[in-house]
Amino acid sequence: MIEIYTSPSCSSCRKAKKWLDEYGIKYIEKNLFVTKITREDIKNILEKTENGFEDIISTRSKAFKENNLDADEMTINELLDFIVANPSVLRRPIIVDKHRLQIGYNDEEIRCFLPRELRNVMYCNNCDNCNCSYVKALERALSDNFIEQTEVK
Repeated sequence: MIEIYTSPSCSSCRKAKKWLDEYGIKYIEKNLFVTKITREDIKNILEKTENGFEDIISTRSKAFKENNLDADEMTINELLDFIVANPSVLRRPIIVDKHRLQIGYNDEEIRCFLPRELRNVMYCNNCDNCNCSYVKALERALSDNFIEQTEVK
């Protein structure tokens, strides 16, 4: 299941949720200021990053600046504890599932969360044949409730 870490005042978070809703993709929203992020949540996110903490921390955030921190000088445990205590330092939204991660909203990169079958149908340039394998795969995905059903033409 996709999890999206958000904050109410974040326009990128609203865009990401709207996009997921438009494509009928189910997700669990975790408001960073209502639901406390755990060390395990952060570790799960970090496992999918390319550059570790650098990818998820906004060094321009108020909490980071006020504490005059240098992430390079902190241990992993210190950084984890700091994020748990100050979730506002995280870049948002954070969209994560078992295999994928997106930090921030990018209308091209977020497409990785579309089921492969739906991506294939969307990008099938010569799909005049209603019985093509892509349409059949999409119908299978819809019947399995992999994605919420919308009218398929």
